[in-house]
Amino acid sequence: MVRTTPASLGGFIPPADVVIVADISSILARSSSRREPRAIALIEHKGIRVHTVPDVAPIQGRGGPRCSMRPLFRSMSMLRSAVSLVSALCLMALAGLPAGSKEALTPPPAVMAAIAAAPAPDGPAKVIVGAYINDIQALDFKANNYVVDFYVWFRWRAPDLHPSKTMEFMNRYASGDNIREELYEKPQEMPDGSLYSIIRYQGRFATKFSLDKYPFDSQLLIVLMEDSLSPIQQQVFVPDGERPVMLDPVITLPGFTIGEPSMSIAANTYPTTFGHLADSDAETYSRIVVTVPVTRPILAMSLKTFMPIALIVACAALVFFVRPRYIEGRIGLGITALLTMVALQLTSGASLPDVDYLMLLDKIYLLAYLFIIIALARVVGTSWRADDLESEEATSRADRLWLGVLLAAFILANVAVTWSALAASAG
Repeated sequence: MVRTTPASLGGFIPPADVVIVADISSILARSSSRREPRAIALIEHKGIRVHTVPDVAPIQGRGGPRCSMRPLFRSMSMLRSAVSLVSALCLMALAGLPAGSKEALTPPPAVMAAIAAAPAPDGPAKVIVGAYINDIQALDFKANNYVVDFYVWFRWRAPDLHPSKTMEFMNRYASGDNIREELYEKPQEMPDGSLYSIIRYQGRFATKFSLDKYPFDSQLLIVLMEDSLSPIQQQVFVPDGERPVMLDPVITLPGFTIGEPSMSIAANTYPTTFGHLADSDAETYSRIVVTVPVTRPILAMSLKTFMPIALIVACAALVFFVRPRYIEGRIGLGITALLTMVALQLTSGASLPDVDYLMLLDKIYLLAYLFIIIALARVVGTSWRADDLESEEATSRADRLWLGVLLAAFILANVAVTWSALAASAG
């Protein structure tokens, strides 16, 4: 099959999708004279126009002959025969299909493979983002906020974007106290042709801390960022390399161990159009999630938490060593231990928010309260017995047994509660 255009035939043939030049005199009706150019057969099938030009002769026009193909084909007789055969087969195949058929021709497998391997159209603009954390300060668990000082940089190629100016911090707290500083007045061009911009942000951020495992809790300090103008169909964020977030090597956070920070990109869909009448559907935005894990040191927190409670419980246990005849002293010792435990709990929870669940520390205090109350109940229960020597000795022996059982139960219960909290945290 030979494909050409109207221009190659001197403009004689009207525009068509495919032009087949061949000697198809055996297929088309012969003209009255071989010296006259034969009629051009126009076949239109499935929206494709095919011109078949049989044995084209010189066509006279203004300025002399405009097209003469016969000498060329005479010198290439073998090629001409092959082209004629292919043309005839094409016409027969087209003529065999029903007229007006809308059935699509199946492309060859090679064509389908090429289509599948072709690159997809360009999607939303990609903005590469990274962060460097200078410092973390002032964790306020009662108000559920913290202060972070960090840099955020952007690299992109679309000239109509400026993410450092349109970036919005979604979980900022007390925004009037926050400081945002652009390090460059306009984007800087990088050697690879991309644009670069960086900002420094110092501000307070908010998140809801989970304190059910306090004082052995682990917290996530989160910074959320979104573009305030471009939805995900127009712009998406991409983390800068394998470590898009880094910490200052000398950063410290008293009372906590800082873990390895991370960055993730999420799609955040708002279930509202915010009253914008031109938007019929809720829009989705690309969201940057910077996470810094912090944990409390187990050994230090164990000593600070359990040591005062253990001392008060030990003082309450002394009621079992006082002679049963001194009932007022035994009861006074227990009540003093109970009031001290209440004061200690109020003091330790002063820096924590009021939550609607029991923290691990609350459970430990409840076990201590239970120990003291049972000890007081034992003292009251033995107060009516006779104060003779034999009865007193029997009561003292029973008190030792009660003390052993109570201490064992108290220690096992604390171990079980603490172990379950640590196991859940590790899982």
